[in-house]
Amino acid sequence: MGDIVLININGRDRKGLDAKFIAILAQYNVTILDIGQAVIHEHISLGILAEIPCSEDFSRIFKDILFEGHNMGLTIDIKPIDHENYEKWVHAQGKERRIITILCRTMTAYQISSVAAVIAENGLNIDSITRLTGRRSFISPEVNPKASVQFSVSGTPVNIPKMRGKFMKISQKAGIDISFHVDNIYRKNRKLVVFDMDSTLIQAEVIVELAKLAGVGEQVDKITEAAMAGDIDFKESFRKRVALLKGLRQEDIEKITHKLPLTEGADLVTKTLKNLGYRLGILSGGFTFMGKYLQELLGFDYVYANDLEIKEGIVTGRVKGEIVDGERKACLLRELAQREKISIEQTIAVGDGANDLPMISIAGLGVAFNAKPIVRQKASNAISTMGLDGLLYLIGIHEREIRQSNRDT
Repeated sequence: MGDIVLININGRDRKGLDAKFIAILAQYNVTILDIGQAVIHEHISLGILAEIPCSEDFSRIFKDILFEGHNMGLTIDIKPIDHENYEKWVHAQGKERRIITILCRTMTAYQISSVAAVIAENGLNIDSITRLTGRRSFISPEVNPKASVQFSVSGTPVNIPKMRGKFMKISQKAGIDISFHVDNIYRKNRKLVVFDMDSTLIQAEVIVELAKLAGVGEQVDKITEAAMAGDIDFKESFRKRVALLKGLRQEDIEKITHKLPLTEGADLVTKTLKNLGYRLGILSGGFTFMGKYLQELLGFDYVYANDLEIKEGIVTGRVKGEIVDGERKACLLRELAQREKISIEQTIAVGDGANDLPMISIAGLGVAFNAKPIVRQKASNAISTMGLDGLLYLIGIHEREIRQSNRDT
């Protein structure tokens, strides 16, 4: 083995910079052991870990690189790495890796420093930091700004439950969402995404809106809140609520579908995921008529919800078939994974209520969206500071990839 050197090049970025310096190394038959760079506001930081086969070439390489750096106004730092430290670095590559993603509207130094402090406390090393959202303009500010940064960290956390607890406190105090999950083979190989419907894909609970039409809004509201908070059994609560809808006309129900607003980012997240080849499903404790409407509007592949019984154009107050509750959602997710011939680890589940926890808990990536307190506490990942398109950043998709995928269709 020859001499090992670490070369760091910093300064104003320009075209051909990498080519010039790597060409110098190529003249001396240097082996590149590692290379990486980052560019922030036209300022480059390029790092090269190299093996120089002939020790006599070190001084020549040093001189050539310093000379080129001086001509280009760059700061050059070259230092030798002893073989023992190099081997320690090589063997450290088998460490556990995790992805920590921050989501918010506007990111501050306090938010990042709070997360970084917890990472350090748990003995983890930050290997890379990547901005996933686009650049922020002060002249043309976005109406609904988004900011997301992803940390890739290595090592074994000292105490995962305490770490999650601290992240939860930071989320509440700093107004950010923090996702924390293992970086494994499945992270970039997920194929199926399922969503709850009411208060997830749409900004309403359909059964509540129907109850208003029937004049039983307050009664249904109370039962719905108790069910979503997990205080009463979902099936029992659902039957009670549906019974109160008896007498509604089908024509009035159909008018509701076009009036209920989509959640911010729902159209973007579904369009982007479809363009990237994901299969999409709705697993809802709501009603099929709304699910079918969203399927046509947003391009879902699967819809599973409850069939409201209607006879001669009038709601009977009953449901046809099996009620889709939390356990049924989990079963359906497993069935869809089998149908798509993928592992359950390759699935993503998004929902807001207690009846979504079973599917959130078994999915490869479970996400609580604008969730009730009980759901946020139990879910490993949450989105509450931005729209549903925040899911794209949790998956690790960069904003330029989002734009590209939608521009091509």
